Order: sequence, then structure tokens, then C-alpha cells
Amino acid sequence: MNKERLGAFMDAVIAIVMTILVLELEKPAAPTLGAFWDLRINFAAYALSFLWLAAMWTSLHNAWHVVSRIGKRTMWLSMGLLFFSSLFPYATSLVSTYFMSRVVQGFYGIIVIATTVMLILIYGSLAKDDDREVTVEYMGRVRGLLLIDVGIKIAGTVLGVIFWPPLVSIGVLAAAVFIMIMRGMNTYEK
Repeated sequence: MNKERLGAFMDAVIAIVMTILVLELEKPAAPTLGAFWDLRINFAAYALSFLWLAAMWTSLHNAWHVVSRIGKRTMWLSMGLLFFSSLFPYATSLVSTYFMSRVVQGFYGIIVIATTVMLILIYGSLAKDDDREVTVEYMGRVRGLLLIDVGIKIAGTVLGVIFWPPLVSIGVLAAAVFIMIMRGMNTYEK
């Protein structure tokens, strides 16, 4: 299967999801700094989701440059990833409205975790689709970091649901920062 076609489709869907995120932002009650300040949680939730989706897209973009071909399993796993990603605007909107809700933060955490698990599965599938040493090594390194990443998200979600709901969002932010630091250290990208 042509990797460029799937990559372009995924780029388009992720771009649409990221655009819908901003459309879901509430308008301030008045054109004042105070009214904008009242929406700080909305903007923080938007920024977190946008950042996370951008990090995911960047990771996928780098993977497409390494792999030479893809199979049907990768295609279907990619559809699963896009399914969970498409829930981000809805989940982000809920977090913006019910920031201190354990249920809502838990739902957001589950969406983030499910999307990350799909990403991990995609990297494993890509290593099988293209068994060249460079591809297998790259996908293995990324999967290893994503396993740490998903562990952070799971811990944040569990702690948030049990103790303090914002820990879910903090866990997602911590995982995103972890991945960006690893990219900055160039530990898994060529």
C-alpha cells in the first residue's frame, strides 16, 4: 500500500480535528481582560489538546519518513487512531466546562490513553510492514518511549480519578513534555 496516501489522509483528519478544537472555544462574555481570564481553563484545555495532537502528528510524520511501505493492519490501526483522535474536540470541550469532574477528566484521560495505545500498535505494525533493520530499530525506540509516555498518562488518569481531577490533565502535559524533551535530546529521531 502507498504510505503517502495514508499519511496524507491522516494529516488531513488530524488537521481537521485540531481546527475543530479552536472552534469549540467559548467566546468571552464581554471584550474585557476579565472575561478572557474567566475562560483560562478553556484556553488551557485547548492548548493541552492541541499540543498533544501536534506531538502525535510530528511523531507520525517522522515515522512515515523511515518506513518504506505499509500493510492493511497499519491502515486499520491508523483508522483506530483517527477515531480516538476525533474525540479530542468533544473531550476537550467537556474538560473546559467540567474541569473538576472526575468523570470528565477520566474520560479525557481514556481518550488520550486509547490514542497513545493505537500509536504504539501502529509503530509495532510498521516494524512488521518494513522489516529493514533501520525501520525496526527506529520503531522499537519510539515504542519504548511511548510505553513510558502511556505509563505517565495512566498514572495521571488513575490519580486524577481517585484524588484530584486536574491530575489527569497534568499527566497528559507531563507526558507531552517528556516526549518533547526526548526529541530535543534526539534520542530516537534521526
